[in-house]
Amino acid sequence: MKKIVKGAAAVFAGMMVLTATPLTAYAGEYGYTYNYDYWGDVQESPDFYNVCKVFTGADLGLDKNLSNPDGIFTKDNKIYLCDSGNNRIIELQRDSAEKLEVVRIIDSFEGDCDVKTLANPTDVAVSDEGDFYIADQGNARVLKLDKDLQYVQSFVKPEDNTLDPKLVFQPTKLSVDSAGRVYCIATGINKGLIKYEADGTFSGFVGATPVTFDWTDYIWKKFASQEQRAKMESFVPTEYENIFMDYEGFIYATIATNEDKASKKDNAVRKLNLMGSDILVHNGEWGVLGDLYWGSGGGYEGPSIFTDVTVMDNDIYVCLDRNRGRCFGYDDQGNIVFCYGGNGNMNGYFRKPTAIDHIGHDLYVVDALDNSITVFVPTEFGQLVYNAIEEFDQGKYTESGESWENVMKQNGNYDLAYIGIGRSLLRQKRYKEAMKYFELKYDDDNYSKAYKQYRKEWVEDHIVWIVLVIVLLFIVPLGIGKTRRIKHEIDTADIFMNTQDGEK
Repeated sequence: MKKIVKGAAAVFAGMMVLTATPLTAYAGEYGYTYNYDYWGDVQESPDFYNVCKVFTGADLGLDKNLSNPDGIFTKDNKIYLCDSGNNRIIELQRDSAEKLEVVRIIDSFEGDCDVKTLANPTDVAVSDEGDFYIADQGNARVLKLDKDLQYVQSFVKPEDNTLDPKLVFQPTKLSVDSAGRVYCIATGINKGLIKYEADGTFSGFVGATPVTFDWTDYIWKKFASQEQRAKMESFVPTEYENIFMDYEGFIYATIATNEDKASKKDNAVRKLNLMGSDILVHNGEWGVLGDLYWGSGGGYEGPSIFTDVTVMDNDIYVCLDRNRGRCFGYDDQGNIVFCYGGNGNMNGYFRKPTAIDHIGHDLYVVDALDNSITVFVPTEFGQLVYNAIEEFDQGKYTESGESWENVMKQNGNYDLAYIGIGRSLLRQKRYKEAMKYFELKYDDDNYSKAYKQYRKEWVEDHIVWIVLVIVLLFIVPLGIGKTRRIKHEIDTADIFMNTQDGEK
């Protein structure tokens, strides 16, 4: 019944999207923080994050202002910012969320290398040993420097027969694993991530995005002439936008959503294992793709475009939308945790967000037009949600349930709170109570788990009665039948029949 109701609602919502503009206008009418419920309706929410401080070049005490910053990387309490327009990387020390100090400016290095300066660096990563990996886009290379800024090696254009020989190698984003293997995105290469071994050897492409196409285009291509096919759009994988390696070594990669081909169940994020397979869990009601409604609003239209992603230690990943300047947080099950932000000039809004990273729960967002770093810290509401999630992960199910109840007191429309309480009760073996919370938010999967356990528990508690009833169901009919047979045998016995005959 639920599926029928939901299906009818989905059809109705689809008709509204296709035929009416008021629904699409939601894109410009959201509050600063919001969420989507089971039905896909926008629910206003208490703020999840607040702006703590906005850093510009002047705030950092730099000799010249930031110019088109395009990448950020954090490690422990260090922040590395790609000041791309100034051909340099700025190393910052984080003393607190409100205080950043410049440690050094990296614009050149020493060693056995012809070109010892940077040109438009667009991304940087630092290994556990302190080695720097820099996407030195203007010099067509990925640089590896040691912690003292001595040249180690370069990663250059892959030698692959499938690549256009005229293609200029332009690395844009990169990530490095614990073994020193480099994963790189380059402009014009859509075969997946470029993978280099630690010694600089190109070892292939991993995790190419699946090809999506429209069936009408596919059929039309079958009947089109060669000239017509040449003019049509090719069915090829799309390039990744950005990548992030989490603490377990999995790569989160973002892709731009195609407005003409995407549905609300699609994902704009992939979680790649070592084989390049997508293992992202998406049990949420909606895909991991940002805003569900793409109509124009405030001069912006089309789907969210995740230009960067960062993953916290509690497995919550935050995606940065460069289209509408918003941040979208998802949990490890693919449920949306928060959405906030927008385009604008005020603190907490963006003009051209390009990169995001985190330290603890704090988020650092880079704006290439404002030439700034905005620091977001969780509000009391946000911290309660994080506490509830992390307590559950640590096996503190009772405490997690209490935290979710406090979340619910601040936001009664927060679906995750109901599901969180239900999961907490489920782990406490309070199955019947858990089923009520799952039923309230139409969480079929968890409801089934709770019901299965509740049914098993009920059977174990009533096994004696169940056996007794079963036995009775067999014994009583047998006893009645036996009695009737005995009575019949007695009534038809010869001695009684002879007696009766003699009497006659």
